[in-house]
Amino acid sequence: MHEVNGLNERAMTIRLDAVFPEHPEFVSGIRRAPDRGWTLSRKETELALRNALRYVPEELHEMLAPEFLEELRTRGRIYAYRYRPAGRIWGKPIDAYEGKCLAGKAFQVMIDNNLDFEVALYPYELVTYGETGQVCQNWLQYRLIKKYLEQLTEDTTLVLESGHPLGLFKSHPEAPRVILTNGLFVGLFDSQAEWHRAMQLGVSNYGQMTAGGWMYIGPQGIVHGTYNTLLNAARQRLGVGPKENLAGILFVSSGLGGMSGAQPKAIEIAGGVGIVAEVDASRIETRHSQGWVSRVAESCEEAFALADEALIKREPLSIAYHGNIVDLLQYAVDHGVTIPLLSDQTSCHAPYDGGYCPVGLTFEERTDMLHRDPQEFRRRVDETLRRHYELIKVLTGRGTYFFDYGNSFMRAVFDAGVKEICRNGENTYEGFVWPSYVEDIMGPVLFDYGYGPFRWVCLSGNPEDLRRTDRAAMECIDPDRRAQDYDNWVWIRDAEKNRLVVGTQARILYQDAEGRTKIALKFNEMVRNGEIGPVMLGRDHHDVSGTDSPYRETSNIKDGSNICADMAVQCFAGNAARGMTLCALHNGGGVGIGKAINGGFGMLLDGSERTDRILRSAMMWDVLGGVARRAWARCEHAEEVGREVNAKYEGSYHITLPYHVADELVARAVEGIEER
Repeated sequence: MHEVNGLNERAMTIRLDAVFPEHPEFVSGIRRAPDRGWTLSRKETELALRNALRYVPEELHEMLAPEFLEELRTRGRIYAYRYRPAGRIWGKPIDAYEGKCLAGKAFQVMIDNNLDFEVALYPYELVTYGETGQVCQNWLQYRLIKKYLEQLTEDTTLVLESGHPLGLFKSHPEAPRVILTNGLFVGLFDSQAEWHRAMQLGVSNYGQMTAGGWMYIGPQGIVHGTYNTLLNAARQRLGVGPKENLAGILFVSSGLGGMSGAQPKAIEIAGGVGIVAEVDASRIETRHSQGWVSRVAESCEEAFALADEALIKREPLSIAYHGNIVDLLQYAVDHGVTIPLLSDQTSCHAPYDGGYCPVGLTFEERTDMLHRDPQEFRRRVDETLRRHYELIKVLTGRGTYFFDYGNSFMRAVFDAGVKEICRNGENTYEGFVWPSYVEDIMGPVLFDYGYGPFRWVCLSGNPEDLRRTDRAAMECIDPDRRAQDYDNWVWIRDAEKNRLVVGTQARILYQDAEGRTKIALKFNEMVRNGEIGPVMLGRDHHDVSGTDSPYRETSNIKDGSNICADMAVQCFAGNAARGMTLCALHNGGGVGIGKAINGGFGMLLDGSERTDRILRSAMMWDVLGGVARRAWARCEHAEEVGREVNAKYEGSYHITLPYHVADELVARAVEGIEER
C-alpha cells in the first residue's frame, strides 16, 4: 500500500497537500442541513471511508478516519468540514482568482457564488438550493476542483463525474473547458433509495439543475419564470388582459427557499398579493431582510387580513406566513376565503429528506424527528400530503385554479397512496387531475415558442457592467412582436428597480432562440470593445430543450415521449460539439432522482471572434433542438415556429414537422378494440 501510494503521489502534480487543515469555526445563525440518515452496513461504511480518504495523502488517514466516520454517522454524509476554507466564500471579481486561462478563473467565480452565505441554502453542506442540490459532494472535491481550475488551459478540458474531478484531458481551444455530469445511474438502480446509498458512499452527487452546474444566480434565477407563470395563469383563467397586471388578485403558495423564495418577489412585480407559507423562520428572515418578502405574519388570520387590505387597495404586497401551508389552507376552507391562484413549492422531490414538513411539527421538531425516527417522519409526511390534497380538492371545487409548480407535489401525493390524483385513477401515464404549470402555462405560452430562462453573470463584479448589459438587452427586444416580448421588455426595463441581485452581478431574461443569439453577440461585442468585463452566459436547465421531465418540463408533450430522455442528452452533446465553455448533464432536478434528466451550459464571453462563431451555432441549437422535439409532438406553437425557421433559415436549419391525423379516422380504426 505504501509503495502504491508513493508511486501515485509522485505521478500527480495536481493533488491535495499533505497538510492537516485547522477545523474552521461555524458561523452562528447559518442554516445547516439535517442529518440525512446513515443506513450503510459495516462493509459499506468501510467503503465510504476508503472513498473519502483516497483524496488525501496517506499520512493524514489516521487523523481523518475517525472524523469522517463521525460525520457519516451523525450527518449521513462525509462533508469533510475540515477542508472548508475559513471565512466567507463568495463570488469575487474574476481578477481575484488565479488561473492559466479566463475560463478557469470564471468558473471559480461561479462555484463560489453558489456557496455564498447569502445565496446557498445550507452553505456548510455545499447545498445551494432545493434541499439537497449540491455544488459537489464534499470540501475535498471543492479544493481539488479549484486546483484543477487554476491549472486549466485553453487546450485542455476538465472532466467531473458527480463532483469528482476525473482529471484534465488534452482537447483544443474550441472544445468545452469543463464537461460534468451528476447523479447518473444505470436504469435498474435509478431510484431514490440507490441514490441515498450512493451519496453515503461518496460516489454520486445530486446537482439539482444549476447547483451542480455552477450556474445558480440566487432566487432571481426563478423569479422571472414565476412572474411569467403568474401573469399568464391570470390571463388564461381570470380574464386579465395582455398588458394588465395582477392588481386585486390573491396568490397562495408555500416555500421560501432557494427557488420558492422567488414567489413573493414575483407576485409583487406582477402587481398582485401573495401569501407564502414557510415553516423555517430563518428562511423567512433571509427573504425579509433581502427585500424579497414585504410582511411577516405569525397567524393565518393575520396573513389573510393583511392580504385583504392590500387587495381592496389594489396594491402589490407579499406576505410570509410562518407556519405550515396545510394549516393556512385549512383556515381558508373553514372561513370561506377566496383564493384565485394556488400552488406549492415545498421540496417535494425529497419529501422524506426534510423537503416537506408534516403538519403539527415545528421546523425544529421536523429536524429532530428526521434524525430520531425517520419511519415515523415518513408516515406523517404521507398523512399530511393526503390532507393537503383533500384541502386543494375543496378549494378547486370552489373555483380556485391550482397548478403543480414543478416540485413533484402531485407525484408525492400519489406516492403517499392517493391514486385518485391520477387522471385515470390508477397510474401517472395520463398525468394528474391538476395541471403542471408547464403543462398549462409555461409549455404552450413560452417553451413551445422557444422562450426560456436565459441568464448572464458580469464576472467583473461591477454593478455598472450589469446596468450596461441590461440596457443592451432591452435594445435587442422588439416589444411589439409578441406579448411574450412585451413582458420581457418590461421585465428588463424594471430589473434594476426591482433589486433582484443576490450574490454576483447577474440577470435573468426569458428569450427565444433568435433573441438569445442577438443579445449574446451584442454582449461579446461589448466585451471586445472594452465597454464591459467578461460575461458568463447560461440558463436554467429548466428550459425549452434542457430537460426531459414528465411531471414538469415535458408535461405538455402529449405523444407519449414525455418520459423519454433523448432531448436533454442531445442538447448536452450538441452544446459540447459546438464548443460551449461548460456542458452539464444531471439526473433529477426539482422533481427528484429518476424523474428527470437535465442539461445546461456555461458560455464565457471573452470578446473573441472565436466566441462569436460558437454563439452563432450553439445558441440557436440549444433552443431549436427543443422546439423541434415539441413540434414533432404536435405542440401547436412549436409547429408554428418550425415553419418559420424552415422558411427563414433555408440551408442552415430544417425542422421535421408532423402530419396530423383526423380524430374520426383513428376512432374508426380502433373501433371494436376492448379497453385493457
